[in-house]
Amino acid sequence: MIAPSILSADFANLARDVAAVHGADWLHVDVMDNHFVPNLTLGVPVVASIKRVTDIPLDCHLMIEDPARWAPEYAEIGAKNVTFHAEATDDPLAVARDIRAAGAGAGLAIKPGTALEPYLEVLRGFDTVLVMSVEPGFGGQKFMPEVLDKVRKLRAVKDRGELTVLIEIDGGINLSTIEAAAEAGVDCFVAGSAVYGAEDPAGAVEALRQAALNA
Repeated sequence: MIAPSILSADFANLARDVAAVHGADWLHVDVMDNHFVPNLTLGVPVVASIKRVTDIPLDCHLMIEDPARWAPEYAEIGAKNVTFHAEATDDPLAVARDIRAAGAGAGLAIKPGTALEPYLEVLRGFDTVLVMSVEPGFGGQKFMPEVLDKVRKLRAVKDRGELTVLIEIDGGINLSTIEAAAEAGVDCFVAGSAVYGAEDPAGAVEALRQAALNA
C-alpha cells in the first residue's frame, strides 16, 4: 500500500493535489499541534473538507498531545484510520477503543528512539502500527535505516500469528529507500516529497508500488 502524505502538497490547492494521487491506497494526513511536535498543520475542519473531495481512505496521523480528547473526532468525520503516538498517552488501549467505537481503525505510532518491546502486547488492540523512520514534525527528512530492526521484529511476530496489525512506515520513503523497507516487512509506505515533488504524482505512486513489489 502507498499512502501519499499531503504534508508535502500545496495547502493552497489541496483538492487539486489530492486528486493528483488517484490510485493511492490511503491519503496520509499529518495533524500537528505545535506542542507534541514543533510545527502546526491542520485539524478537524480541514480533514472534513478533504473527506468531501476524495474517495481515497484517509489515514490521519495525529502528532498531538492528549489524543484521548481529540482522536475520536477524526474517526467520527470519516477517517479510515486514526493513528496517535505511544509517547503522548499513558493508556493507549483506551484511546484505541474510543477510536474504534467511533468507526475507524486505530493506529499506534512509535518514534525512532522509542523501544518497540513495551508495546508488543498493547498492539493486539490496534489495527495499524506506524514506525517512524524520521523524527516526527517536519517533512523532507532523511530516512533512518536503523528503525528497520523494529519492522523486522514486528514482521516476525506477525508472521507467527501473534499480531494482525498493518505495518506502516513514515519518513524519508522514496525510490532509494522503499526496497529496504519492503524487504524488512512493511505493508504500507507513507511518501511525501517522493510523490508531491514529482512531475506526475500518480505516476510516482505507481513507481513506488512497483519498487516495493519488486523487493
